Amino acid sequence: MENLIVAVVSYLIGSVSFAVIVSAAMGLADPRSYGSGNPGATNVLRTGNRKAAVLTLIGDALKGWVPVWFVGHFGARYGLDDTSIAIAAIAVFLGHLYPVFFRFKGGKGVATAAGVLLAINPVLGGATLMTWLIVAFFMRYSSLAAICAAIFAPLFDGFLFGPNVIALSIVAMSALLIWRHRGNIAKLVAGQESRIGEKKKEAGGGTAGGTGHRKP
Repeated sequence: MENLIVAVVSYLIGSVSFAVIVSAAMGLADPRSYGSGNPGATNVLRTGNRKAAVLTLIGDALKGWVPVWFVGHFGARYGLDDTSIAIAAIAVFLGHLYPVFFRFKGGKGVATAAGVLLAINPVLGGATLMTWLIVAFFMRYSSLAAICAAIFAPLFDGFLFGPNVIALSIVAMSALLIWRHRGNIAKLVAGQESRIGEKKKEAGGGTAGGTGHRKP
């Protein structure tokens, strides 16, 4: 029963789309109506409003961090263990990908996954974020950086902690994140992927815009 509660609460937290909320609060177009149509920080950045993109990034990362960190730090007194942490991790991630509050059409999960990994362990999260930053800096492709980070995250976890139940959730998140980027992979291969900061055309034809518990 406890793990079921963890799963439901984590999923509901993950279902809060900060891209949509921040854009609406700042008078910007719905991020699902332009660019990639993805409600995430990278797509919000295409409006040219960096503040909105940063707030989206922080919100999506924080919602991934909160349930995993709380279960990791306070769960023991309620009989929760590493299995519960793994459940919280995958549930909040699934909430972002398939949010119940937004007709199950969510983002690709990069920021939320980063928050989850930082909550699992700061070293693990930091190493994965560094991988994203290095690839993004040199290649200028957010999608490629995300895919590389997703590949390396389970490897970092295995190196730091060896086989463990939480690793299963990390592998699952990585696989889902790569799956959600399958369209980007095709564009990368075809040389059609947009670089970080580039604006895309809207679906309707216009341009975007307008108004840590484990120790290593």
